[in-house]
Amino acid sequence: MIRKVIQYAKKKGYELYREPLKLNIWGFRSPNMVPDKFDDEIHVFTNIAKSIKHRVKWAYFVFKCTTDPGTYWLKNPMQAKGTAILAPNQYVNAYRIDKHRGKYHALCQRLKQVEVIRDFNRDSVLDFLSGVKTWGFYGINIHRARRLGETFIVDKWSAGCQVFKNSKDFEFFMKLCEMHRKVHGNVFSYTLIDEKLEGRAFKRIALGSLLAGIMVAGYYLVTNE
Repeated sequence: MIRKVIQYAKKKGYELYREPLKLNIWGFRSPNMVPDKFDDEIHVFTNIAKSIKHRVKWAYFVFKCTTDPGTYWLKNPMQAKGTAILAPNQYVNAYRIDKHRGKYHALCQRLKQVEVIRDFNRDSVLDFLSGVKTWGFYGINIHRARRLGETFIVDKWSAGCQVFKNSKDFEFFMKLCEMHRKVHGNVFSYTLIDEKLEGRAFKRIALGSLLAGIMVAGYYLVTNE
């Protein structure tokens, strides 16, 4: 998978960070257009070599999430223009660790604008292509659903945010973010890929569940570039 990501980043001109412990955070939106399902993934990968002078050694993690708003917000949008769906793109240095809705630390869209598609027709269908696209500071954060355990229906948990299904996954993700912050500062990038638009470029592979360090709630793989 990491080779596909590297090739794709080069093709698109996207940033791909090789500095040790600097996070690459990529969301993969499933071709499934049915709302209220945690059927997407967040892939986090970082170079765990001792220094930039050493051969790149990738640690690669996969977590279940949703990149789409839930049915509740599709039918009851916060804005008259419609509920926000984050558009596929790379958002460089747009995020920082901050309080999500003033409650707990998450990755929050505070530093730069992002592009969203406004689903305006107030039904339960995700309109990825027919909505109006706009840029702005919309609080499209990366956070968790319920505080403990897994959440199985998106519902009110996402009004356009990127939301982790499993609280332990999110807890581990934030530990990775803290490691990044200590070395590279409180600035993060996020890349969203729509698998339906990209076709076979990112056909999913099974990585298998492994343990890494003290805890991994998602999937883990170490590979050399």
